[in-house]
Amino acid sequence: MKRLLPILLFSIMANAQNKTDFLTTYEKGNGNQTATYEETIAYFQLLDKNFETISMEEMGLTDSGEPLHIVTFNPDKKFDFKKIQKEKAVLLINNGIHPGEPDGIDATMMLFRDLALGKIKVPKNLVIVNIPIYNIGGALNRNSFSRANQNGPESYGFRGNARNYDLNRDFLKSDTRNARSFAQIFHKVNPDVFVDNHVSNGANYQYTFTYIATHPQKIGGNLGKFWDTEMIPTLLSDLKKKNIESVPYVNIHDEKPDGGFDAFMDYPRYSTGFASMFNTVGSMPETHMLKDYASRVKVTYEYMVATIEFTDKNYTKIKNLRSENLQNYLPNKKYTLLWELDESKVSSIPFLGFEGDYKTSDISGKSRLFYDEKKPFSKVIPYHKEFKSSLEVVIPEAYVIPKSWWNVIELLKINNIEMTPLEKDTEFAVESYRIGDFKTSKSAYEGHYPHSSVNMTTTKKKVSFKKGDFVIKTQQAGVKYLLETLEPQANDSYFAWNFFDSVLQQKEYFSAYVFEDLAKKILDENQRMKAEFEQKKADDKTFSDSGEAQLDWIYSHSEYYEKTHMEYPVYRIMK
Repeated sequence: MKRLLPILLFSIMANAQNKTDFLTTYEKGNGNQTATYEETIAYFQLLDKNFETISMEEMGLTDSGEPLHIVTFNPDKKFDFKKIQKEKAVLLINNGIHPGEPDGIDATMMLFRDLALGKIKVPKNLVIVNIPIYNIGGALNRNSFSRANQNGPESYGFRGNARNYDLNRDFLKSDTRNARSFAQIFHKVNPDVFVDNHVSNGANYQYTFTYIATHPQKIGGNLGKFWDTEMIPTLLSDLKKKNIESVPYVNIHDEKPDGGFDAFMDYPRYSTGFASMFNTVGSMPETHMLKDYASRVKVTYEYMVATIEFTDKNYTKIKNLRSENLQNYLPNKKYTLLWELDESKVSSIPFLGFEGDYKTSDISGKSRLFYDEKKPFSKVIPYHKEFKSSLEVVIPEAYVIPKSWWNVIELLKINNIEMTPLEKDTEFAVESYRIGDFKTSKSAYEGHYPHSSVNMTTTKKKVSFKKGDFVIKTQQAGVKYLLETLEPQANDSYFAWNFFDSVLQQKEYFSAYVFEDLAKKILDENQRMKAEFEQKKADDKTFSDSGEAQLDWIYSHSEYYEKTHMEYPVYRIMK
């Protein structure tokens, strides 16, 4: 008995220590507190130290100067992702992209602890990877007031990163070190499923949990159908069994949702839109900002648990569908660059809301919206989910990019795009774009003045390329990334984000007093051009009244005009 007593005492002390050592900042608080960046990293370091199933790894830098981390849970205690991808599925969880929305940070700390301790079912066929806090600069910029519409926690981080970028608009253009390091993480772990935890803003309703699921039409093929008709419904059903009601992200802000709302199309600038370019199905839990913090953390935790359980059961199917989906994007097939809502197709969904009305504002004396939480309702409302293609492109066999566009080439390489440098000067028959009309934003948006509504002409010609220029075949895992970035009319193309603006500026000009005589000589020697010129003067009075416009027309139609002006410097080789 005397010999057993010290052992029993040690066991009791160890159990007591386990119960306290692994409590998170959130659990130690009053249900309305979230961990700081330092506390979050220290907690995962503690888990790494105490559990062989958890590994913490330092990754690339962020704009804050601090590195990103990934924390991996694998019950097999192996962390070589090349081997993992052959044997298991991978779930990547991203937290703190908007550190004022910290629900996922605290929920994931508890999730990893509970997995390590076996408090929840441990997956056999799934490895879980977590970026503890993606926007480190925003997390370090802690305050209690920047989320004026949000009910807790007591203090939190800021939406903008260390350089004031919204990181959930930066995944494709990658202006930040955060985005570039994220891309390296993403391609290292190659996730089959992706979750990016958020908090919503907008209308008031009864739900604590709403969600954005990558639009199935953007995922495409049987993978998109599986995501839409099997995976998402099962996840939501699992939540409902735990008395957690859910609804798609309510994309309504200054009006009542009673009349219905539209599905959110997640373009490549957003995290789930970025993931879908590599055939990864993704979701953004959007807990409701007016619900108390403890309730929001709980539903975020339960959604991740549901995702783990489903992916573990269906890992083979998900991985096979991802691989098969590439067959939908072969050369000569069509790809949708731009989508628009199909107003002719309306579905309906049950909705749990609060009665909304308008009353006189105490501030302005004008009409203002308010919700009466004493008057909940349940009704069926319209929901626009279907989109239709508004612009398609034929997928080329390859793109050719001159080596001079190193800024673009660098981003392609970061995203695992395979490319081959020419071994010698080579001439190719290509399709070439010449930029015509386009619109440019009048105000800055995430460090840019983006272009839209791009019109252009396509010509077929032979172009000579230099040794070291890059040929990029489209038959590779990143084919959708290539189409979304290199086709100038795409919503988030590199052209849209100003990467090629230098070709929009003319570099050489003429002095009218010198060019007058040369212009006459050009017309005299080219009767077809002269006839077209005279016809334009006859048809266009503004043109005929402007000597400057006439000289400019002759210049731009002559061999003296620089060929690089408005010529898009990415070329298409067709099959």
